[in-house]
Amino acid sequence: MILGITDLKKGIIFKIDNQPFKVINYNQKVMGRGGSIVNVKIKSLIDGKVLEKTFKGNEQLEMADITNMTVSYLYEAGEKYYFMNNATFEQFELSKDLVGDATDFLKAGDEVQLQFLDNNPINIELPKNVDLLVTYTETAVKGDTSSSITKDATLETDLVIKVPIFIKIGDIISVDTSTYLYRERVKS
Repeated sequence: MILGITDLKKGIIFKIDNQPFKVINYNQKVMGRGGSIVNVKIKSLIDGKVLEKTFKGNEQLEMADITNMTVSYLYEAGEKYYFMNNATFEQFELSKDLVGDATDFLKAGDEVQLQFLDNNPINIELPKNVDLLVTYTETAVKGDTSSSITKDATLETDLVIKVPIFIKIGDIISVDTSTYLYRERVKS
C-alpha cells in the first residue's frame, strides 16, 4: 500500500529503502501554492535509531507490512529476552538491542505486542502506561505535604524516576512508558 506524506501520523509504520520506520512525531506545514512540507521524527524498527526527516509535496512512501502478536514476557538470560505466545506456546528470543528501552518496564508475565516484518520479530510495543512497584524511596518529612516536591523512587525493574513526596515503599504507581513520568498511585 502506498502512503502520501499527509497520511503520515504518529504511530504509522512505513518503509524507506526496505527498512521499517515508525513515526514518533509529526508536524505538517502547509505552503501556499507549493503544497505541504511534513517534518517527522522517525524510529528505525530494526536498530532503534531515531532520525528526523522532511518530506515535500507529493512524495509517496510504502507502508510496511507489519503484523502484531500479543506475547508474554518470560525472562532475561544474559543479552537475550524470551517471550511466549500464550495461545500457541511458541517462544521468541530477542536480543537486548532489539528490546531496547522496553527493558525499563518489563516484568515476568507482562503482555506486550511483538511486531513482525516478514515473520521476523523487529520491535516490542509497550502499553501506554505500566504499573510498577516502588522498591525504594526516601521517607517523607512529616508535615511536608506540598504536591510540587518530588523525590527519586526505584521501581521493581530497577528504573529510577521522580515521584511526589507522598509515595512510599510498597506503593504501586502508573508510569508513562513514552515519557518515563509518574502518572498516579494505583489504588489497590
